[in-house]
Amino acid sequence: MYQNKSVTEFIFLGLTSDPLRQKIVFVIFLIFYTGTVVRNLLIIVTIKFSRTLGSPMYFFLSYLSFADTCFSTSTAPRLIVDTLSTKKVISYNDCMTQVFALHFFGCLEIFVLILMAVDRYVAICKPLRYPTIMRQQVCIILITLAWIGSLIHSIAQIALVLTLPFCGPNLIDHYCCDLQPLLKLACMDTYTINLQLVANSGAICSSSFVLLMISYFIILRSLRNHSAAGRRKALSTCTSHIIVVILCFGPCTFTYTRPPTTLPMDKMVAVFYTIATPFLNPLIYTLRNTEVKNAMRKLWLVKITSEGK
Repeated sequence: MYQNKSVTEFIFLGLTSDPLRQKIVFVIFLIFYTGTVVRNLLIIVTIKFSRTLGSPMYFFLSYLSFADTCFSTSTAPRLIVDTLSTKKVISYNDCMTQVFALHFFGCLEIFVLILMAVDRYVAICKPLRYPTIMRQQVCIILITLAWIGSLIHSIAQIALVLTLPFCGPNLIDHYCCDLQPLLKLACMDTYTINLQLVANSGAICSSSFVLLMISYFIILRSLRNHSAAGRRKALSTCTSHIIVVILCFGPCTFTYTRPPTTLPMDKMVAVFYTIATPFLNPLIYTLRNTEVKNAMRKLWLVKITSEGK
C-alpha cells in the first residue's frame, strides 16, 4: 500500500480524555460490540441451517447481518482497545485500511437494504411472478453486483484519500479514520476532493434513501388490495425495514453530504451509525419477525436435544 513519507502514523483524540469516562466507554462499547457479533452471527447461522427461512428475503437478511458485523468490526475493536491506551496511535497504512473497510461494508449494507426493498416490492406487488423473478440465480447475481458496487465505491474513495499529502499535525479529532477528519489534516486545499467525496458517498446515501422511501411508499399503498392477515404480515416486515433504513441513512446523510466542517455532535453521530445501528438491526428484525424467532427456537432446541442424547 502507498506510504506517505511525511506522516507515518496518526493519533486519535478519541471520545473522551477523562480516565473514568474512558472506563465507562470501554464497558459500554464492549457490551455493544459483543452483542452485535453474537446476535448477527446467530441470525446468519439460523438462516443458513433453517429449512423454513429459505426465501430470498432471509437470504438478503443474512448478508445484511454479515455487513453489519464487518462494518462494526472495522471501528469498534480499536475504539474499545484505545479506551485503555494513553496514546491512541494508528499507522498510516492501518488508517487507510480502516477507511476502505468502513466504506466497503457501509456501502454493502446500503445495497443490501435496496435489494431487500426490491424483494418486498416483488413479493407484495407481483406475488404471482415472485418465484420466477426472485429465483436463486437472480438473488446470487444481485448480491454479487452489490459486492462489486461496494468495491468500486471504496476504491474510488480510498484513491482520493491516498493522493492527500499529510505534513502534520497528525492528531485526528475522532475515534476512527474517516474521510472528513483526514481532509482537515491534509496539507493542501481539499475543496475539490471534498466535492468528489460528497458526490460519491453523499450521492449514494441520499439517492438510495429517497429511492427506498419511494419504494416502500408504493409497497404500503399496494397493501390496500390485500387481505387483513396479509396486510398485517407485510406491514410488520416493511415497518422493520423502514426503521433500519432510517437508522442507517439518517446519520450517514448527515455526515457525507456537507462540507468538511467539524460539529460538536459528529462523534456521537458516528458512534450511532458505526456501533449502535449494527447492534439494533438484529433486535429489530428478530423481535418483529415471528418466523425468525420460531426458527431460532427450533434450531437451538434440536441442537440442545441432540447434545443431551
